[in-house]
Amino acid sequence: MEGGNHSGVSEFVLVGLTHSWEIQLLLLVFSSVLYVGSMTGNILIVFSVTIDPHLHSPMYFLLAGLSFIDLGACSAASPKMIYDLFRKRKVISFGGCIAQIFFIHVVGGVEMVLLIAMAFDRYVAICKPLHYLTIMSPRRCVLFLTAAWALGVSHSLFQLAFIVNLPFCGPNVVDSFYCDLPRLLRLACTDTYRLQFMVTINSGFICVGSFFILLISYIFILFTVWKRSSGGGSSKALSTLSAHITVVLLFFGPTMFVYTWPHPNSQMDKFFAILDAVLTPFLNPVIYTLRNKEMKAALKRVCRHLVVYRKIS
Repeated sequence: MEGGNHSGVSEFVLVGLTHSWEIQLLLLVFSSVLYVGSMTGNILIVFSVTIDPHLHSPMYFLLAGLSFIDLGACSAASPKMIYDLFRKRKVISFGGCIAQIFFIHVVGGVEMVLLIAMAFDRYVAICKPLHYLTIMSPRRCVLFLTAAWALGVSHSLFQLAFIVNLPFCGPNVVDSFYCDLPRLLRLACTDTYRLQFMVTINSGFICVGSFFILLISYIFILFTVWKRSSGGGSSKALSTLSAHITVVLLFFGPTMFVYTWPHPNSQMDKFFAILDAVLTPFLNPVIYTLRNKEMKAALKRVCRHLVVYRKIS
């Protein structure tokens, strides 16, 4: 990787979010609170699903996988952004920039597949309830998780193949608070129009394609629920589905704008990037917890166990 960078640029200067000290202070508090909340909420979900036998089901297995990847989502760019809010000169090394891009795209790829797997899980649970445990077997759940990570890593490596051998000789200023692949390509000392187009096609196709698969799936599931609507079962199903759909919209909305919008706008991109990096990983556990009685009960049990354990120790 170091050998590929045959140029004089060893670091990149990040412009950040704003030059106003008052807004930076507000962002510091806002981002720090959301980051701590994201880490706490997602760790609690993973911990609860792991130790609570009431949550040993395919739906919660996939939810734990989503929470685990959300730990990576909020850690890929947020800690660096929060640290840089203290600094006047915000820099990141060439290797650090490449690593950040790699982890951001791994997280994005894994999350897309997991959201599709969770939609499939809800489809089977609602449309084929008698065959649910047969179809959503532990082996299939592990296959979903393995496929998610395989796609995420391969997608990220494919993206990095575009930039590791490009020459960077200046300028080295990235107009963002993190290393973003499209902006980095525009800093290369060569014509990267085709590469930018390929990156947009690759990320855009995966993102838009996954979104439409999910959209069609949830429309079909909602139609099935509507046809069978009678009693409390349908209201419970609709509550679960609304949580899933909300998470899908929160994840894909900013991502599609950043990677498919033909006329990039710096401030708008930064706004959506903050939503993707800080707010969405925080809201995911909140949405799934508040709309799920079993999850709330499990979290209460875990918290009680932790309090008792602390008193004993």
